[in-house]
Amino acid sequence: METIFGNLQGLKSSQLKQLARLYHQRIPGDRLTTPEFSQRLAAISTEINQAVCAYLNRRGQVIRVGVGSPRQTQIPLLELPRYGAERLSGIRCISTHLKSEPPNEAALTSMALQRLDALVVLNITGTGFTKRGGGATGYVKEAYLAHLTAQSRVAIASPATLTASSNIPSPSWNISPPLSLDVLTNQDFLDLVEALEADFRREFVAQEVDADRDSVLIVGVFTDDTTPQQFQDTLAELARLVDTAGGDVLQTVQQKRSRIHPQTVVGEGKVQEIALTAQTIGANLVVFDRDLSPAQVRNLELQIGVRVVDRTEVILDIFAQRAQSRAGKLQVELAQLEYMLPRLTGRGQAMSRLGGGIGTRGPGETKLETERRGIGRRISRLQQEVNQLQAHRSRLRQKRQHREVPSVALVGYTNAGKSTLLNALTNAEIYTADQLFATLDPTTRRLIIPHADTGETQEILLTDTVGFIHELPASLMDAFRATLEEVTEADALLHLVDLSHPAWLSHIRAVREILAAMPVTPGPALVAFNKIDQVDSETLALAQEEFPLAVFISASDRLGLETLRQRLALLIEYATSSR
Repeated sequence: METIFGNLQGLKSSQLKQLARLYHQRIPGDRLTTPEFSQRLAAISTEINQAVCAYLNRRGQVIRVGVGSPRQTQIPLLELPRYGAERLSGIRCISTHLKSEPPNEAALTSMALQRLDALVVLNITGTGFTKRGGGATGYVKEAYLAHLTAQSRVAIASPATLTASSNIPSPSWNISPPLSLDVLTNQDFLDLVEALEADFRREFVAQEVDADRDSVLIVGVFTDDTTPQQFQDTLAELARLVDTAGGDVLQTVQQKRSRIHPQTVVGEGKVQEIALTAQTIGANLVVFDRDLSPAQVRNLELQIGVRVVDRTEVILDIFAQRAQSRAGKLQVELAQLEYMLPRLTGRGQAMSRLGGGIGTRGPGETKLETERRGIGRRISRLQQEVNQLQAHRSRLRQKRQHREVPSVALVGYTNAGKSTLLNALTNAEIYTADQLFATLDPTTRRLIIPHADTGETQEILLTDTVGFIHELPASLMDAFRATLEEVTEADALLHLVDLSHPAWLSHIRAVREILAAMPVTPGPALVAFNKIDQVDSETLALAQEEFPLAVFISASDRLGLETLRQRLALLIEYATSSR
């Protein structure tokens, strides 16, 4: 027997058979419904004294039958065809209603979530007669036709300015006045759908949406352990991460909660709002501002109907795009596999690692059509290679130490200007960009500085390292341990801070927390504030007051570099004398 969805409690087997027979009905392709099919729905609905919903495709075939309202019987969003923001789902719902009233907001919201071609509500009433067997029959008293309409979507915001939630767009729909069954059944359904989709296509083109970039809805959850400013800084940083990964941030949804919901992070009502917003603005990816468990990802994707990723997955995707050297690719793939392993359930058997959007790219194999055991073997091999890489770098460091050449590691928050500073000091030509995580692979160059005591010149090694970020994923910390050892093995650290960033103080705290969590305590550090050409006098005075021993420079304009060299000489003198 075909599956009947919804509330089946108390139904007789004969009634279930009547519902199952609806699957064998077929409506002409250009009609919303027919009088015969509508009356049959009315008769069944009256007999069981419940609403009945039939879902039909554009060929007029019944593909789903449910007992209950459109909200109670709706198709799971992940099972719907995904045509994009310019198309409807190709499915319509014909629903009975035991009261004489227009479709309610829950039914209309369900229509919007599923992007249905149309919602037909048949208000039915009893005839006063009984049919053979004693059950009451009924007929269609009046009908309502509802459908979505194209509306202006939210303009794509700049990640640098997107720090607060925009107004949530409400779906736009049209509800007809009460119609007789004859008027309803004589409407040309295909003409209606073609006109609607033409409007959606015009709207889609007008927004200049780039089909090669993910359209992203960001979700932020504000809890009591975070200040409002920290929360807004986190959202702004996440928008920047999404932009760096190749996504367009369309909108941000926020919720304040005393604690995180264990199943869905946000509350049930907010999940529905997120799903509706994603459909309304045409988002194909939802990004949360915190790490999600595998169960939370599955629950959210089922209810929202689009891919859901967390902050860590966005960072991993950026690393996958940025990795250039064999060592970098090796470490990124290891981090991705360790992250992916507990999340295999519900993600499909064939997982493309190339070109599928944020969270799906990777420098490893083109496809991972394998089970957990196979991925586990791959992780073991990669860990062995990372260990070999670690041993190789250790030998190189030992050679440098035998030559007694002091070393300084450049550390700092991502996009602080470390690579630009290395280029300015050593005339190196490593890649620089105003992007997060532009550098993944450590680069070491010789730097000549004055000797602190004699005033003569001396040679040191300056190493550019991967940028840190607030709550750096543990999988990355582990995978990049060979790279991060450049930090722990250096004689001293040069902690570079982007003073032009509004959250520079929290960046300093984040870097220090990561350094404190390392298994080997790094050497002494000199704080250098970068980009002073982009800050006002008030910010500069605050930084000088909070960090009186810091150096203030502009790597791009080469300001303060001679002072920095002199302070590096003092730092090296202190670090080597205390060994």
